[in-house]
Amino acid sequence: MRRSPVPAAAPQRPAPDFSLPNQFGEPVSLSVLRGTPVVLVFYPFAFSGVCTGELDELQGARDEIARAGARLLAVSCDSKYALRAYAQQRGYSFDLLADFWPHGQVADAYQAFDADLGRPVRASFIIDGRGLIHTEIRSDPGTPRPLQAYLDALKEMPSE
Repeated sequence: MRRSPVPAAAPQRPAPDFSLPNQFGEPVSLSVLRGTPVVLVFYPFAFSGVCTGELDELQGARDEIARAGARLLAVSCDSKYALRAYAQQRGYSFDLLADFWPHGQVADAYQAFDADLGRPVRASFIIDGRGLIHTEIRSDPGTPRPLQAYLDALKEMPSE
């Protein structure tokens, strides 16, 4: 089944809570961010072409995301060490979270894990400050999610 990289309004369901280390080994927990909208981006691999293109676009839009009051978090199953090298190489100023062990557990909680390939799928979740999923953005392997989909979803998110 082909998935369009277009945002879909999600039923207002609670976002699964998690705590994962960022590229510096610091824990980042969704529950601690309550009150702040979150752009949660699952991507297959650090240093891969399509993933790098997507994250580069998000880095370029960081001011627009911040103006919406949102926090950007990107999640892969890479280790925090690989993510630190990746963030340094690319100049990313947002948290890259390591869903390394138990392998893919957080991605799986969001139904964003491909167990056959052992990696997250391209799935993003716009979570409001109450911790509810407002929008999902998904696309097929090799198909980038459009930056405008994130920006539109943030504009359409109801105020708290």
